[in-house]
Amino acid sequence: MEQSDCLNSLSPAELRLLIRQEDYRISTTTGLANGYQQANVVILPNHLANDFEAFCRSNPAPLPLLYRSQSGETSCPPLAKLADIRTDISQYCVYQEGRLVKTVSSLQNYSSQPSSRTASEQLAVHHGQWSDMVCFYLGCSFGFEGRLKKAGVPVRNVEQGRNISMYRTSVPCIPAGAFSCPLVVTMRPVPAGLLDAAVEVTHLNPLAHGAPVHIGDPALLGIQDLSRPDYGERVELQPGDVTVFWACGVTAIEAILSSKPSLAFSHSPGCMFLTDLPDSSASSPITPPPDSVDPLATNLCPELTPLCFLVSHNPLLYSLASQKAVAKIRQLETIIGEDPGQRGIRALFVQDELLHSCLALSHSSSVAITTGFPTHYMHSPPDETDGPPGAIAMATMLLSLGKQVTIVTDRRALEMNQAIIAEAVRTGVLKNTIPLVTFEDSGPDSALHFLCHHGDPRKPRYDHLVAIERSGRAGDGNYYNMRGVNIKHLVDPIDDLFIAAKDIAGITTTGIGDGGNELGMGKVKEKVKSLMPNGSLVACVVPADYAVTAGVSNWGGYAVACGLYLLHTCPSHQRYLKKGLGLEHTSPQKQLQDWTANLPSVDKEESILSTLVRFGIRSGVTAHLAMEVDGLTFHPTHSDIITRLVEVTVGSATCNPS
Repeated sequence: MEQSDCLNSLSPAELRLLIRQEDYRISTTTGLANGYQQANVVILPNHLANDFEAFCRSNPAPLPLLYRSQSGETSCPPLAKLADIRTDISQYCVYQEGRLVKTVSSLQNYSSQPSSRTASEQLAVHHGQWSDMVCFYLGCSFGFEGRLKKAGVPVRNVEQGRNISMYRTSVPCIPAGAFSCPLVVTMRPVPAGLLDAAVEVTHLNPLAHGAPVHIGDPALLGIQDLSRPDYGERVELQPGDVTVFWACGVTAIEAILSSKPSLAFSHSPGCMFLTDLPDSSASSPITPPPDSVDPLATNLCPELTPLCFLVSHNPLLYSLASQKAVAKIRQLETIIGEDPGQRGIRALFVQDELLHSCLALSHSSSVAITTGFPTHYMHSPPDETDGPPGAIAMATMLLSLGKQVTIVTDRRALEMNQAIIAEAVRTGVLKNTIPLVTFEDSGPDSALHFLCHHGDPRKPRYDHLVAIERSGRAGDGNYYNMRGVNIKHLVDPIDDLFIAAKDIAGITTTGIGDGGNELGMGKVKEKVKSLMPNGSLVACVVPADYAVTAGVSNWGGYAVACGLYLLHTCPSHQRYLKKGLGLEHTSPQKQLQDWTANLPSVDKEESILSTLVRFGIRSGVTAHLAMEVDGLTFHPTHSDIITRLVEVTVGSATCNPS
């Protein structure tokens, strides 16, 4: 049940007057003053004010600073006319030594003459005179609820007549001075089909916490029981709803509890200060200092508007990326889909598989990559030049982004791949060596023990598996090259890892291929069987979550590396990854230079291919021991693709707030 229509039609100034008169109809301010910003309020001793402002600056999503008062100031002219912070909130919390001691409907006694104070109030004020108190006004998500309704997004807490649900997370805020605490979030259920609308509307109001910081499984934030919010009331999900979490200003209350000031005040959660500011930052009459708010608050270029994508079902996880980054990754996907070898690969194409794979990898922390296709069974070594270069390109970028990377290889190829990695390090293609491991089927739980610590599915060792140009298991249990020759005797059962990963929460998988007989291409096996030469025999039946098809598999690896670069230089995506915390440190120049240096390049890929040829590894289609991959010479075909991919990736940037 919503607030009465009578209250909903009132202006913020009229509502503040009713609150000052302690009108019984106003308990929480959710659903009130639609079209205007609401504010969380924290009142602290002057000696903590600079630390708290720095805390806000370091954590702009939960603590978007609208105004910092002068010491002892009771009004806030930039936010509201004729306001008095001592009386214009329906309920306040009073803290002493970091403990909530009571809630009150007015703070006037704390700024009145001593004779009108109670003994406890006199003691509290003795430790912190009101004239020494500083008020902080912080944006509130209630400010965007009206916009959500206009966009057709149901606001369940308002529909149900309940205060918003607020949860303490396991995500630590960036500490500053005396302040250190976990992030607090609000949760609003949103129908899955309206996620993009909810994201766009709230992104456009960064002073009210902006876009969500998490969409999906609450456990990923450390929230174990949605039915028991730490603040506010339980809000019921409806069928088809997804849990969406926004950073919350109640984080400031957690900061008070942890820093233990002698005296402090705050609004009571859900009882906000109503400002006269319109709820769109574009029309806001104040311009907060750019270093004290979310960087996206100062640059709302349409190209930075986030789009929402499902990344994982188990656990449920969505991710955000800007329209600009998404468009560029789709350009990469178009380039790698070219088919100069006329192999018919475009028939297997599924749009946005590259994008989804890059998003999943961006959220990962530990990645296992496997490659190796022994198509030349008559030669030693039997491997081809497609696969390893793409694997190394992905590994290089993942390592640059701080991920752990492991390469899984066949026992027969272990020493050869160790030598290839060592040469890549020697020539500077790789900064450091990459661990290489093998997998053997030694029993029914082999894959589980390989993927998880002590075989415990709750403790996965990797959160993403990538197969690139890796021979995949066909329907009859054998492994075939595109000519239909069985090469099972040369292949270890690494497919079992992808099969086992389907049942382990927290592991996503990618397969990159160019013919349909590669590991992971089981996702498009019906297309392979009906459209590719020998498809009914050679089609891999082991699927990956994402099947990236390319004219040459190496190109898919290059595109993944470029896509990861685009996501990590995308402000909207980085904000989501960081939960809106520490954004002033996003992509410093030195880090950006390192990522750029670790993109694929013509020189690096030519060096890797030269190394493979020296080790006797041959071109896939022709078996030539030459500078070619899949029968296509490195110059001009592969070098041209690499050049175009990198040009899309690091080309001229527009609307970039950095």
